[in-house]
Amino acid sequence: MKIRIVAVGTRVPDWAEQAVQDYLGRFPRDFDVSVCQVRPEPRRRQPVDRILQAEAARLLEALAPAGRVVALDERGSDWTTVRLAQQIGSWRGESEHVAFLIGGPDGLADELRQSAHLQLRLSSMTLPHALARVVLVEQLYRAWSILANHPYHRA
Repeated sequence: MKIRIVAVGTRVPDWAEQAVQDYLGRFPRDFDVSVCQVRPEPRRRQPVDRILQAEAARLLEALAPAGRVVALDERGSDWTTVRLAQQIGSWRGESEHVAFLIGGPDGLADELRQSAHLQLRLSSMTLPHALARVVLVEQLYRAWSILANHPYHRA
């Protein structure tokens, strides 16, 4: 199974990058999780819609090929880790590749968010984008551990 995290932003604090790399290094080879960063659009007094469209184009370009697209959004479904693990298990059983999208400071363009197969939120609280990456990759690792009966996840 291949899971790709496609995120707007190329400058992540060292602590966040170290945490992401630590979790990425834990996955077995047959559960391939990677992170792809796309350049944010400069904010130079541009309308937010124009910024979101430019970032959406970059995200779409980085997506190909992806089977399922999950948009991370504050208005998305609120799942438990067990529910996430069940869905990942289902996608894996169907040989689906999955891409998780993390938008920039203004989020994701409406069209991109609405065209995703699933809209999911990581928290009801607002998270900095670097922390959202860490939380997502940790939750993916935890979901893998549930599916693999690994002791990392203790319910």
